[in-house]
Amino acid sequence: MTSPVKTYLSENRQTFEKISEYIYHHPETRFEEYDSAEFLAVECEKAGFQVERNAGNIETAFVASYGSGSPVIGFLGEFDALSGLGQEPGKSSPEPTGKNAGHGCGHNLLGTGAFAAACAAKNYLEENNLPGTIKFFGCPGKEGGSGKTFMVREGVFDGVDAALTWHPSPANSIMSLSSLANYQVFFRFKGLSSHAANSPHLGRSALDAVELMNIGVNYLREHVIPEARIHYAVTNTGGISPNVVQADAEVLYLIRSPKVKQVDDIYKRVCKIAEGAALMTETELTIEFDKACSNYIPNRSLERILHESLLEAGIEKPDEQEEAYAKQLWDTLSEGEKESYIDILKGFGYIGDGSEFAGKYLADTISPYEPSGGVLSGSTDVSDVSWVIPTAQLTASTSALGTPLHTWQMTAQGISSYAHKGMMRAAEAMALTAIRMLTEKEELEKVLQEFALFRDGNPYTCPIPEGVNLSKLSEGSS
Repeated sequence: MTSPVKTYLSENRQTFEKISEYIYHHPETRFEEYDSAEFLAVECEKAGFQVERNAGNIETAFVASYGSGSPVIGFLGEFDALSGLGQEPGKSSPEPTGKNAGHGCGHNLLGTGAFAAACAAKNYLEENNLPGTIKFFGCPGKEGGSGKTFMVREGVFDGVDAALTWHPSPANSIMSLSSLANYQVFFRFKGLSSHAANSPHLGRSALDAVELMNIGVNYLREHVIPEARIHYAVTNTGGISPNVVQADAEVLYLIRSPKVKQVDDIYKRVCKIAEGAALMTETELTIEFDKACSNYIPNRSLERILHESLLEAGIEKPDEQEEAYAKQLWDTLSEGEKESYIDILKGFGYIGDGSEFAGKYLADTISPYEPSGGVLSGSTDVSDVSWVIPTAQLTASTSALGTPLHTWQMTAQGISSYAHKGMMRAAEAMALTAIRMLTEKEELEKVLQEFALFRDGNPYTCPIPEGVNLSKLSEGSS
């Protein structure tokens, strides 16, 4: 017998696919998602949700609510794009659109799938005249902005009993790994300009300071824990004229480690290196803390239910055209990418040796679920939500095996029929999980008890200090 959730999503599939396509064709980077956020907020209102815009004093954040009373179940949606990844959809070679941004992480699917799940859960409440509240959170700035961390700091998620979300990938599994906490920080140097040939001795090069800082940090890499990651981008070189001593230069650092305390320790050492570079060049240093996020805390009780729901939702076999397109994308990958495709899947919680994918280019199975103590070598601002609310994540296959995130290949597949099948699969699994939280009190109690046990010994401190406000920055990382 077809479940009411599957029936609802099937009947409204075209609506959700059109929403995904709109967001895909309007790619906007962190905290600049004005078209996408407003479009999705209006769709929430059309679906019968009450919408609070400017949530947490963030222009492109909103909360859509339906129902009353407990329990309160939240769905986390994202819709920001990545800079530099404008790509024509459905192509098997790089074909830039001319737009600066593109959905190389599939957030057009992520936000729409979470919204579809919220709508399906809302419909179930309506049809069965049940108490409870459904909230859909429009979360901006995930890519390099930690939008949810700012929202947590401002209390946007207060009162929610459980949160669900998902992420597009080549796999179908529960995202059971923890993640890396991070800080993102600007280091700005100010010196004195001068003629580089006639009077170089009068100049004080800010670009020299940036280069010396980067060299110092490169030496630091040997002396941090192996799990740590330190990335940087020079965001201001001081100009394009080599005959001018550069008076201003800037570098943006992203520091990651499994725990916030470890990140903070490394950050303090990086600051000392920056101060040394300023002393060596007689420049002035300004440090601006941009954003941060914590490590992810899985809730195993909620993950178990989410996995059962994913199995109930099931998976459609890809058709011949989808397989053929996936083969074309596979052929664009490097040998290294092909050899390590199982590692990508395992990062999303896949359990297995990949034998079921022999001769295939798309995942057509659902991975078993095993709680993992491992750490994903990436970061997510979902983590901070998981510190204040029981949270679980799944991934659904939307792209060819081996497809790396943040690439033109991922962008090209963003509105394919296979991608939308994965989006609807994720929506169904999340909606079924929410309904169990709404109707099976003993299951919700297990989730809440596990979370309370964790929080008893682990108080939450937001890694973004008070007084640090979000900034708009096209470049970012996740």
